[in-house]
Amino acid sequence: MSANTATVTTAAELGSALADGKREIVVEGEITGSPMITLPPGTTLRGGILRFSARGVRLTSDNTLEDVTILVPDQETAILNDTSIEDLGTLTLRRVTTRGQVAILAEDLVRSGHVRAEDVRVLAADVRGRFHRPHGFGVDALQGAFTLWNRRPDPTVRLTAELLDISAGTAEEPVRGSGVFIGGHGDWNGKADGGTLTVNRLRTGEIHSDGGIPEGTPDLISGGVFVISGATVEEVVSVGPVITYGQNDMVLDNWGSVSVWTATEPVTSHGPSGIGFVNFGDIDTLDVRAPIVTTGKGARGFNLYDGSLRDARFESIATTGDGSMGIQISKPLGSLTVTGDVTTSGGEGLSLVKGVQTTLQAVALSVKQGGSVDSLRIGGRLATEGGNVTTLEVEGQVDECSISGGVVATGEGSDAVRVASGGTIDLDGVQLTAEHGETLLRG
Repeated sequence: MSANTATVTTAAELGSALADGKREIVVEGEITGSPMITLPPGTTLRGGILRFSARGVRLTSDNTLEDVTILVPDQETAILNDTSIEDLGTLTLRRVTTRGQVAILAEDLVRSGHVRAEDVRVLAADVRGRFHRPHGFGVDALQGAFTLWNRRPDPTVRLTAELLDISAGTAEEPVRGSGVFIGGHGDWNGKADGGTLTVNRLRTGEIHSDGGIPEGTPDLISGGVFVISGATVEEVVSVGPVITYGQNDMVLDNWGSVSVWTATEPVTSHGPSGIGFVNFGDIDTLDVRAPIVTTGKGARGFNLYDGSLRDARFESIATTGDGSMGIQISKPLGSLTVTGDVTTSGGEGLSLVKGVQTTLQAVALSVKQGGSVDSLRIGGRLATEGGNVTTLEVEGQVDECSISGGVVATGEGSDAVRVASGGTIDLDGVQLTAEHGETLLRG
């Protein structure tokens, strides 16, 4: 064994190895009773289980954590960083499991650093008590079980990262707060205005989160996978199911800038006022290759509220609650393609809209004033089952339109299509059905 390597089995041996400046520390078995430890620059810690009663392992610069499990109380932080270090160098997390938050922050003196994380799993965490929350679009957002956040207002402070196979929570024990949360500095309106985070790839595994937000709260949200202001991501890939369970829990949420966001497993919301995918930032291509399903009241499928989006593709979208829209478009969108159906089964109900509890109808597709779609193609049905709702609502502009399964309203007093004054859509060749209402209303 190298003179720079130490194998430790107790808290005392771990403390001695750190004090002696060992560059590589190997943990055998389980160590308990240690206070929080700080890894000196360049130190690697690998193997075994570390169990703390408060915070866990603090990183400095050029540290590696590998094949290690770090357990702390759920409300504590399992992995954090020393914010008095200007340059984090490269912080590497490889095959790391925690109970408790992973939080790497640029604040205080931090100016630069790269984070390389691969196969990181947060078994449980509760971050609802964290004071620092980004604000934008009328709401605060809860931090995540895995959080990488540049909080410096100085735009010359830059973090970079590659984040692969990051998972959080289980169906039996969702993390409390957001799941995976990455971003830079934003202003009060949610727009980037300071330190940045640049990520070439964020790949997430299975995510289960429940923000634990009280019913009726208008100004607090969480997200299963949340890219906030100040983050630029080349590629987000959700290769595991992402499921949220609570009030105001978004499943996939973007305030940042993403080139391509792909989801290959189901996107599911079980709480009130959740949204399968919501965009306030900028995305070139969104490709959801598995069903989006929401079951809570006011929980919608997809919203383009703000920012920009060139190409959006979905397998199918289904919502079931009152006030739960299928798709809402409030900004210009290039191409919107759904391979299967877009269906809603609810009626009218409350839903959270930009920090306000608002009464909505469970419309299948709504193109709002100021919203537009260059090309709309739906391979299945656009359908509603609720009473006194409209299946397709057009206040903005839709250019090319193809809906293979037709527009169907089966509820009492429900209409198939309503085109408002100033709204435009060409429905030639689209079958319209309203069993107990009007097929087409204009004005």
